[in-house]
Amino acid sequence: MANPKRIAIKRAYEAPEEADGTRILVDRVWPRGLSKDDLKIDLWLRDIAPSTELRKWFGHDPARWDEFRRRYFRELDGRRDLVAELRKKIAGKNATLVFSAREARYNNAAALKDYLERS
Repeated sequence: MANPKRIAIKRAYEAPEEADGTRILVDRVWPRGLSKDDLKIDLWLRDIAPSTELRKWFGHDPARWDEFRRRYFRELDGRRDLVAELRKKIAGKNATLVFSAREARYNNAAALKDYLERS
């Protein structure tokens, strides 16, 4: 399977752009106040998001980032079918992982991007 050309991350509340390529929402919950037309996603992989328990524990606290990533990567290791589906969807393309958190650096999309680029 071909690797994606580029993986980016972007807040759901930022305007979609053609350069985003394939847009995939990677949150468990739909972003507040946005319609399907506003978001312009190609796929919503809600089950690839961190578990509710892990998300609540993390709370976007930078001090918990490394441990969050370790735990989330373990969850992703257990969801190989979803990871494979995501890889297939973005193979050979530019892709953007869309998230709704206010925190632009310490969020599940950033961690998922790291996971995809490392494995």
